[in-house]
Amino acid sequence: MLIVALLANLALPALAQDTNQIVAVGKSLEAASRDLQAVDQAFDQPTEEAERRDLRDRASTVRQSVNDAVALLEPQLAAVDARLGQLGTPTPGVTEAPDIRAQRGLLAQQRSTIDSAIKRGRLIGVEAGQLVDEINQSQAQAFGERMSAAVASPLSPGFWTATLKAAPRDIRRVMRVTAAGVTQVRQALRDDHGWQAGAGLVVALLLLGPLRLMLRRLGRERLIAHAPASRVRRSGLALWLVLVGMLLPGFAAVALMQGLRWAGMLTPAWNLVAVCFVRATFVFGLVSALGGALLLRRQQSWRLLPIGDATADALRPWTWAAAGLGFVGVMLIGFNEAVGASYAARAVADGLLAILHCVLIAGILLTIGRLRARSAGGEEEAPPASHTGLALLSLACWLLTCVSLGALLLGYVNLSLFVSRMVVWVAVVAGSLYLLLVAADDILTSVFSSESRLGRAATGGLGLRGSAVDQLGVVLSALVRLLLVALGVSMMVSPFGSNVGNLFDQATMVAQGVTIGQITISPGAILRSLLVLAAGLFVVRGVQRWLTTRYLPTTELDDGARNSISMVARYTGVILAALWALASLGIGVERIALLLSALSVGIGFGLQAITQNFVSGLILLAERPVKIGDLVRIGDQEGDVKKISVRATEIQIADRSTLIVPNSELITKTIRNMTLANPIGRIQLLFSVQLDADTDRVRAILKDMFREAEHVLDDPEPKIFLDSIIDGRINFNCFAYVASPRDAYPTRSEMLFQLLRRMPAAGIDLGTAHQQIELLGLPDSVRGAKDTPGGLPG
Repeated sequence: MLIVALLANLALPALAQDTNQIVAVGKSLEAASRDLQAVDQAFDQPTEEAERRDLRDRASTVRQSVNDAVALLEPQLAAVDARLGQLGTPTPGVTEAPDIRAQRGLLAQQRSTIDSAIKRGRLIGVEAGQLVDEINQSQAQAFGERMSAAVASPLSPGFWTATLKAAPRDIRRVMRVTAAGVTQVRQALRDDHGWQAGAGLVVALLLLGPLRLMLRRLGRERLIAHAPASRVRRSGLALWLVLVGMLLPGFAAVALMQGLRWAGMLTPAWNLVAVCFVRATFVFGLVSALGGALLLRRQQSWRLLPIGDATADALRPWTWAAAGLGFVGVMLIGFNEAVGASYAARAVADGLLAILHCVLIAGILLTIGRLRARSAGGEEEAPPASHTGLALLSLACWLLTCVSLGALLLGYVNLSLFVSRMVVWVAVVAGSLYLLLVAADDILTSVFSSESRLGRAATGGLGLRGSAVDQLGVVLSALVRLLLVALGVSMMVSPFGSNVGNLFDQATMVAQGVTIGQITISPGAILRSLLVLAAGLFVVRGVQRWLTTRYLPTTELDDGARNSISMVARYTGVILAALWALASLGIGVERIALLLSALSVGIGFGLQAITQNFVSGLILLAERPVKIGDLVRIGDQEGDVKKISVRATEIQIADRSTLIVPNSELITKTIRNMTLANPIGRIQLLFSVQLDADTDRVRAILKDMFREAEHVLDDPEPKIFLDSIIDGRINFNCFAYVASPRDAYPTRSEMLFQLLRRMPAAGIDLGTAHQQIELLGLPDSVRGAKDTPGGLPG
């Protein structure tokens, strides 16, 4: 009891501190609840897209703050429970000390307060999440309404009548905003604030001119002098050019606009235009620098894209046009917002932008088509890639351009502009993603390389193998590139701040489908399943290609082990992709197992041989009694194993034809693997010399032959045996060893050539043992005549 009392007294300061923290958290929850109510009330009113984005951000902030508060309170609740556990439960009939009873009461009260705060925080978090989902749904609905909104067709008189009718009011608004801006500038000049705007202009010119050129030259010199002589120079230079080309003009615009603000020359309307000008300058810098970095005219050796100089020269002007169009588009939309242009004027501006985007897309596609036509005629030395995927992509762009123009002619101006800008936006994101993927792969594989400074330090200081450092670089490159791809896809589906992902989610719920039992099958579900299967197979193919071309070559595994890992990964991935596709269709794992059990009977009877070969293939890939590169003999056929699949094994025999052997043959029958476990080869020489020949001289010649032979091993050393003396000749039997059974036959042939040259040169007669032929079933006169000098009588 004394110990418990001491613990309770020691815990009092901690309880006081925790109480203050709980009070602070409670106040933060109260503030979060008020903010959430304010967002909810504001969302009840009609809101624009920008206001909805702001409300969604505020609700997300509330949800994050209450989640942080709950995460802060949960350890305190656990600590209070632990203290109550130390005090234990009151013993019936025993009167506790007053301080213990007070401590227990204080802890119980504190626990109740913390638990209530946690529950309240979780409730606020749920309400905030629901409000975020509701705002997202509202944004998706508003986006769909905006895309489906139609005006009069530009081909109809009504479209231009409304524009002309609203033109006088729009002109007055522009004049009023312009006059206010001029007045503001004059007032700033009278107040001697013009030097601030001049300073901003000077800084902007310095950023655009000398500093930009200096940074471009400095980056090139540093890459040439310090970067390793590999692809990292090209990708690093391209990345540096994009960063300099985007940030320096953007910062110049910031400096210029900030100087105007400090000088007091911007009215609220022109301040909005200034914000759009900064944004448009960053867009212009990104698109122009990205095009320049990827094309790099007159520098083919530094170019990332596999195209020639003529192609780069032809495409470069279109990148400037795309950058200029992006600048004009952002500025035009911002100017309309600043002056409060009428709906008719905005429709004309959007239609004009849509036409310009379509002209840009069509011009690029026509240029690529003309270049491909020249390459087909042999006029282009390095044509653009003619892959089938690029051809399909070009066709898709043409279709989208036609859709955009058709929507514009029908009066769906917003949809037309969205589709055309979507094509350009996806192209810009794809180009940026390509540059980032190449740069990430080159930089990471160069930094984490066994030949780099970091790799040598790791191998020397940590004792790591060089291949382990190379593998780390390849794996890190793959992970970073996956993150970049995910980021790029999210950027592609969410252009211009529109939550297109939610629109796609809503589109998948349109068709309810047909319910059979507990499974709902709908066109959307089938399409989703096919897309999932295609995506899964694409990922499996990419992973297998990455394993075979990037990761496995950095390991110390042989070709057979690499093939086994690649094949197992492939079929495992195919199975997982199929299960994923079935799950997306609404078929659970238990139903898949039931289906497989029902099919097992048919598989057992009708596909017995295929199943046997499949299982045998898995055994071969796992146990590896035969692997790729082995020299095997099956019956009277001998050859090299070239490929092992789950059904059959391909063996290339001596005449370069392919012997296809079912895997069950390799498992159930006897085969000879002449290269398993790295065996050595043996050659044998059989010959005879005359009885009066110098055998020591023969042995010396043989030793010289074996010692001078390129492939004959010293260990085990060659063996020379005098086998027998028969019929007046001495028979020799010699053995030598080579590194591989593949070297045995050619080495033996070379030894025989040497034997035929050296023995006669040394005056030694070569031959074979005397053979006696006895003819059976002939008359004695004929049989005796065979030993006469004349042979058989005629």
